[in-house]
Formats: sequence, structure tokens, C-alpha cells
Amino acid sequence: MSDYRSTIEHIAKLREQMGDSWRDIQPEYAARMKLQNRFNTHLDIAKYNAGIMRKDMAEYDADSSKYTQSLGCWHGFIGQQKLISIKKHFGKTDKRYLYLSGWMVAALRSEFGPLPDQSMHEKTVVADLIRELYTFLKQADAWELNHLFRALDDAREAGDSAKENEIIDKIDNYETHVVPIIADIDAGFGNAEATYLLAKKLIEAGACCIQIENQVSDEKQCGHQDGKVTVPHEDFLAKIRACRYAFLELGIDDGVIVARTDSLGAGLTKQIAVTTEPGDLGDQYNAFLDGEYIDSTDQIENGDVVIKSNGKLLKPKRLRSGLFQFKAGTGEDRVVLDCITSLQNGADLLWIETEKPHVGQIAGMVNRIKEVVPNAKLVYNNSPSFNWTLNFRQQVFDAWEKEGKDVSAYDRAGLMNEKYDDTELGKLADEWCQNFQRDASREAGVFHHLITLPTYHTAALSTDNLAKGYFGDEGMLAYVAGVQRKEIRQGIATVKHQDMAGSNIGDDHKEYFAGDAALKAGGKDNTMNQFG
Repeated sequence: MSDYRSTIEHIAKLREQMGDSWRDIQPEYAARMKLQNRFNTHLDIAKYNAGIMRKDMAEYDADSSKYTQSLGCWHGFIGQQKLISIKKHFGKTDKRYLYLSGWMVAALRSEFGPLPDQSMHEKTVVADLIRELYTFLKQADAWELNHLFRALDDAREAGDSAKENEIIDKIDNYETHVVPIIADIDAGFGNAEATYLLAKKLIEAGACCIQIENQVSDEKQCGHQDGKVTVPHEDFLAKIRACRYAFLELGIDDGVIVARTDSLGAGLTKQIAVTTEPGDLGDQYNAFLDGEYIDSTDQIENGDVVIKSNGKLLKPKRLRSGLFQFKAGTGEDRVVLDCITSLQNGADLLWIETEKPHVGQIAGMVNRIKEVVPNAKLVYNNSPSFNWTLNFRQQVFDAWEKEGKDVSAYDRAGLMNEKYDDTELGKLADEWCQNFQRDASREAGVFHHLITLPTYHTAALSTDNLAKGYFGDEGMLAYVAGVQRKEIRQGIATVKHQDMAGSNIGDDHKEYFAGDAALKAGGKDNTMNQFG
């Protein structure tokens, strides 16, 4: 017996047990409402999606072509429409996630208004957005299943039993819009206890995966800006453990932790690491400090700090801000140590923040990490902070120049120019860009590719196009031709915005609750009927 039919039968038996007072409860209506809500709590969502991610990670380990992807979303509706589009175009959501960007939370969701990506927004807004995203994804399930239920009623009314069985099979094998969210907790918003408390809120909202970075909480910067300050390894490992304890406390035994390192672009540290013996983690961290070795106390000025390193006295270079500086050129070595240490202490995935999208650069670091941790895997930020066009055109230019090919027709610094769009170089660069995710997953251990804030940019671009036409000479045609006509022809569900917002679900529920007395919105005077 199918799940749909068995659910109806179960509720029918329950109604029989409850007697005459349940006489107006229709088992099939109750079964439909139950199937429209597959997750009773958001902790159920976290547990379900942790299993999904673990399965995907194992499949990637066996075959690097099976990488995963996501787009950053700053509102529940945006996340919902992304998943509806994925199901429409590809028939399933397999290996497609959502990303929750701290940058977009700061820029778009703070009560203070738009803020830079410096952890100045309210802590709770991250958990609030996770909860909102899953509320909208659950509503997408209810919306799509509602259409199946209505189609089932139509098939029965037409006496088409084959169609009825086909629709019930679709209901029984329904794939939810609820997918994993990789949630950005920034640097933890305080000490390890603060990180633990916030991690619990994120998990309770539905997060199965938390991404945390090794910057100093109160000095945190966007990964693609200057002024980043990292913390010693032991401080960061305490926060990784705090996230793991949060998962375990809430019963998400296989929750996923992404350890992000900003060391490639961070030249500063706030503190000297604690070390008790040569070669320990603290000693390795301090070995990267810039400074001078001294052999006399006469070389110590008032307020100087001196530590023992490599068997000698080191006077680290301290800036006026009180921060300490790392030696130039040590970024990659620090990244490798950060990553190995994180994986050896409870992290599941890595995030290396780079200054450009270059497969060779990423692979160079990952291969060093894999010498110690063979199954090391990355979450990689396909960042809008990169000028992708210019980067790949310059990569092709450099490759050609190295091969001895004549590049005199191209200005390397000016390759962004539109005149290069249809050139051999421009076309090859686009091909490299198109293949970047496949290549990076095969050659550089990238398990998950994400774009942090694409919908921030798409919202701005589409709004600019509409505003330009609507407030200009096009008037109403700007909306009709630029939006609605495309919605209709591309089969975008939002063209029936009342239905998308739940009007049909509400009508059906009214009928469940009140029968023929229900006052429904979807009658002949509903203008949505114009769209078929």
C-alpha cells in the first residue's frame, strides 16, 4: 500500500476509535495536511539534512564529479524560488543547497540598516533567517503538493484511474524543497561560550552545517578586504569544539562543521599564542611572527614583548594598534597548518578564502593538506568580489605567454574591455570560467561550490532594468515585456502570485474545516484565472 493510501487508512482507523465526535473529520483531508508538512520541527530538518550532507560527502570521496553547489539567499522567498526553479529545470534537488551569507545578513537584514561585513549585526538575525528560509521551503512543499492533490481530485472526477495512480505515485515519491543550508556564523560573535550559544540557535532553526572562521571576533573583516586579524589555533579549535557540543546536545550527531581560514590574506594576529614546549601548536603559530632575534636586553625598549622561539629570543614586530605582524610570504604555510589542525580537531570541511579563482593555487594548498589528511575537502567561495572576466582572461593571457604564443594583440591590464568579448582569448577564458567548478572539484578537492551573494546582485540588476524602463519612455510595457510576459512564457510560478502565497491552500483548508459553507477566494472572479 502506498504512503498516501496508508496514511489515509491510519487516520480512518483513528477516527473510528474516537467515535461520533470525529464524524466530520475526513481522513483524506487530514492525510493531505500531514503530508504537506514533512518536518514537525526545525531540529527534524537539521537532522534530515545532516544525513544528506554526509551522504553527499561520501559520494564525492568516491567520485569527485559529484560535487555540490549553492547560491546565497537573503530572504526566505528568494531561497524558495531558487529551489522551485531547480526542481522545475532539473526534476530534483540532489546536491543543491542554500548558503546563508554573513555578508548579506549584515548588508540587508540588520535593524541598524546596511552594515559592512564586520559582525556588527545582531547575532539572532542569522538564526532568524535560517528559520525564515525553512518556513518558505516548507510552504513550497505544501504549495506543490496542493497542486498534486487538486490534480488527483480532477482525475477521480474524470474517472481516470490510471492518472489517479500516476499522481499518487508522484505524491508517494515526492522530493522536498527542504535542502541543507550552510550557515555562516562569522567568527563566532565572541568567546567560545558565545559561539556555542549562537550555534545552538542556528541548529534549532534548522542548520545542519555551520561555517566558522579563524578571524578575531571583534576585528572581523570581509574575507576579500584588508585588515584581517587571525587568532591562535587553540582559540579557534575551542570554537570548533563549541559548535560540535552544540550539535551533540541537540541530537544532531552528524552535524557538519566548516572551518574557514583567512590566513592567506591576513597579515596580523591579535595575540601571541601560548606555548609550553618547542614544536607545539602555539610555537608553530609564533614561528610565523615577524620581528628580530636579539641577544641582549639592551635591545629591548620600553613596552617591547619578547618570546623564546627556535631556541632564541624573538622581539615580535608590534604595530601601534597593539597587533602583531606575520612575516611576509607566510600566508600559504599558515593556511595549510590552519586546515590540517582544524581537520585533526573536529572540523569536517575546509574553506580557504583566496584572492582570486585559480585552480592551480587552490590545488597547491589542498595537495599539501592531503599529504596529512587524505580525504580533505573544501567548500569554496565563488565570490562576486572577484572580477571573474578579468581573472580568467589574464589567466589565459599568462598561459599563452608562457607557451610562447603571440599575445601582442591583447592589453593584459585592459582585458575587461568589451572589444575582447569575441576574440579567441575571450572565448577561451569563458570556457575556463564555465569549467571552473568541475576542474576545481577534480583537481583541488572542492566538494561544495557556492556564490555568497548572487541574489544581492540579481535583485539590484533586475530592479535597475525595471526602473529604467518603467519611469522612462517604456512605462507599463517595461513591466509587461520585461517581467510578466517572460514569467508566463518561462513558466515562472510567481505569475500566479496569489497561488504562490498560499491562496489555493487556504481555500482547500477552508473547505476541510467548513465544508460547503466555506467562503473561498478562487472563484470565477479571481483575476489569477487569466493565467490559465
